[in-house]
Amino acid sequence: MAADSPLAAALDRRVAQLRELLSERPGAQEWRAALEGTGETVSAVAYPALCGPLRPGDRVLLNHTAVALGLGTGGVDFVIARLDDDGADEIAGREAGHVLKLRYSPLQHRVLCVEDPASPHRAAFGATTSLGGAPVVVAELHSQMAAAAIAAKSVRPETRISLVWSDSAALPVAWSRLLARLRGEGVLETCVSVGQAFGGDLEAVNLYSGLLAARGVAGADLILVAQGPGNVGTDTTYGFSGLALVEALHAANHLGGRPVWIPRLSNADPRARHQGLSHHTVTALRVAHCRVIAPLPMSTPAAVLAAVTEAGLAERHEWPRIDAQSALPALRAWEDVLLTMGRTIREDQLFFEAAAAAGIWAASAVEA
Repeated sequence: MAADSPLAAALDRRVAQLRELLSERPGAQEWRAALEGTGETVSAVAYPALCGPLRPGDRVLLNHTAVALGLGTGGVDFVIARLDDDGADEIAGREAGHVLKLRYSPLQHRVLCVEDPASPHRAAFGATTSLGGAPVVVAELHSQMAAAAIAAKSVRPETRISLVWSDSAALPVAWSRLLARLRGEGVLETCVSVGQAFGGDLEAVNLYSGLLAARGVAGADLILVAQGPGNVGTDTTYGFSGLALVEALHAANHLGGRPVWIPRLSNADPRARHQGLSHHTVTALRVAHCRVIAPLPMSTPAAVLAAVTEAGLAERHEWPRIDAQSALPALRAWEDVLLTMGRTIREDQLFFEAAAAAGIWAASAVEA
């Protein structure tokens, strides 16, 4: 790549002036901003907990890298800092803990993890040593997580569901519009951000403690584990960020939960590697060192069943068949935001049925 290419820089920063607040959700704001020098209008996301309060007219420093790369998910500018102050102010947070997240970066900040001696949840967390058989549903994709949660609530509304947000994709919980709506409509009770992810209702140091916090502090009957949006794939066997979630299966198994993987199925994905049974699911379940439940919808094509057998996974794991049709009306009510690579449930029904099947199985496995 030429040195003068706009994509040559690892970090592309721009100065802009904020023009209009477009929308706001817990922890995040979306602004219309004008780049200095060109006047070009861009969309910019701000996390006030990291950059401080903002007003129309403020000059800000933006991270323009994702836009320069032409990315889809995450392809917006992000506000790094406000330029019109002296930079000496403290940005108030909701807590003052002893654990740093985004460690050793310019935006490292303090959070109060459940493990912290100062945490009001320390006693409940410390008293929880087992998941007590709770189902732990692991979703490679953010949309799978949402579909599983919606389906579980549709068949067992009283189920308390917590999401453990991993740090293998988007780190700020506030980034997800979908999660904000799931929380707002009562589909999810709690979000626990683990590792370097941040902004959940509860913070935890790792997946193991995050699972215990979901169970012992949040009182979850059913636990979901998922990446945020922005997972990485490279069309190589092991080069995808979702593979990191296999550790959630191991953690669930070790802690006395029931590990469940949502099979990634599709009858509409244009990429051969994700048609039928995705190679991501095959790889993850080959890597897993514990027996996993991988529910399949009754509509699963024969070619997918054959692929499970050919991959040597039919005996290693459990593949219960679930009637997921009952959850389709509930999923369709979310069709405006429940998308996979831009495809709706009507355009890729098999993908969403597979996620619903896992949610239904898990809800039925919750002990009364």
